[in-house]
Amino acid sequence: MNNKIFITGIGTGVGKTIVSACVTEALQADYWKPVQTGLAEGTDTDTVRRLLSNTVTVCHQEAYCLHEPASPHLAARLEKITIDTDFIVQEANRLRPAGRALVMEGAGGLMVPLNEEIFTLDLIGQLQAGVIIVAQNYLGSINHAMLTAKVLKHTGVSVIGWIFGGDEHSNEDDVVRWSGFPKIGRIPQAVQVDKEFIRQQASVLAAPLNALLHDH
Repeated sequence: MNNKIFITGIGTGVGKTIVSACVTEALQADYWKPVQTGLAEGTDTDTVRRLLSNTVTVCHQEAYCLHEPASPHLAARLEKITIDTDFIVQEANRLRPAGRALVMEGAGGLMVPLNEEIFTLDLIGQLQAGVIIVAQNYLGSINHAMLTAKVLKHTGVSVIGWIFGGDEHSNEDDVVRWSGFPKIGRIPQAVQVDKEFIRQQASVLAAPLNALLHDH
């Protein structure tokens, strides 16, 4: 069982942080967002910490916190630093809890640049993590979903499966069939996202998640 899980999205704003909270709660895993950009609205780590109910999870400090709400490589460039993915990998191995999973949340999608040479996809390979893909239905989402699936297959990254969010749509079944990656579940649109909502969704995801994780 691979106890390093990387949560990526088919794009920006598709619900990765809510999914990360649900997966973390379902597995009583630790949570880590290696690179956070755009600090004016608070951090995703703060959001996840506020939404969890279990007393086991540790939400770890980010490796890089960057003020500009931009891609990591640009936000880092503006602060005159370079994101070191070797350091991120070392930290992941240091933070990984014994006997439990470490859930890592990426910034945006697979081809988001972290520095001048390395993309999120490359980091996932370096981490040797299993991937959960977060998707929503919107105009153009099939293209984004299938491009994400194609590049993951091409690079041989281990994929745990899809978690869909937002309003339900038949496109989900098509994406699952075309990609060959299993559907872990879906998180419905919520009027209010709070601890109870996360706890309810985590309880639904726990069984399929654990079953798929044992295959990785």
